[in-house]
Amino acid sequence: MTGVGVRLFDITFQNPVLLASGTAGFGREVQGVIDLDALGGIVTKAVTPEPRRGHPAPRVAEFAGGMLNAVGLANPGLVAARGHELPWLAAQLKQARVLVNVAGATIEDYVAVIAGLTDLTAIAAFEINASCPNTSAGGLEFGATPDGLRALVRRCRAAATRPISVKLSPVLPDVVAMARVAQEEGADAVTLVNTIPGFLDRRLANGSGGVSGPALLPIGVLATRQVTSRLGMPVIGVGGVGTAADAREYLAAGASLVAIGTAALADPRIPARVARELARG
Repeated sequence: MTGVGVRLFDITFQNPVLLASGTAGFGREVQGVIDLDALGGIVTKAVTPEPRRGHPAPRVAEFAGGMLNAVGLANPGLVAARGHELPWLAAQLKQARVLVNVAGATIEDYVAVIAGLTDLTAIAAFEINASCPNTSAGGLEFGATPDGLRALVRRCRAAATRPISVKLSPVLPDVVAMARVAQEEGADAVTLVNTIPGFLDRRLANGSGGVSGPALLPIGVLATRQVTSRLGMPVIGVGGVGTAADAREYLAAGASLVAIGTAALADPRIPARVARELARG
């Protein structure tokens, strides 16, 4: 699908292009540079119950295949997101939809964020970041095991009056099986894919980070094709999209929407350009 009027979550997105989480915070960073309302929507940076400063700098390192980053979920926290950031963003938009990325160290963190925001009418859906370390499980990611993911999605689904999309890692042994777990627990979609863990010597203060950019494109497209063909579950495709041709790869694989992240950091105008090119067919 490359035209306008994409239906997902029982609502219409004016086009299939989203800004991926972490690309532009809550939109202020690109105010005056791009028209956010020309996009299908924006996925906010992760929201946790408490404000987080994130990892120390340097947080980002470029390499030939893309980018390695270790931002550490830096965000202003639930209170600021509800009281300031999301109202500001909603006031800027007439057509583009708002999806809020949710993160935490415990399941209760996720529930607290969703419960604190789910009544805001501007929010179209929540994106559940299942790649966060679960402190109660010794640091194992929530999405690393079926039981861990099941517990997380079940609680998020119970707390949310909005649709939820679960963002999954591309390094899972069986991404289709994990998407099925999310589906069984009431997820309305999955976001495929998150970054891949990586390391470059002395490039990041945190040591390791997440690989994003062009290297992720075929990985995300494969995961999207597998999930849509075997489960028939809606997918938000993300990873390596920098052109309309890249976006079409995800759409041809069955994705409903396509999110652009790393490429927009290099040139914030890329998402709107991709949306225009897709509309032309």
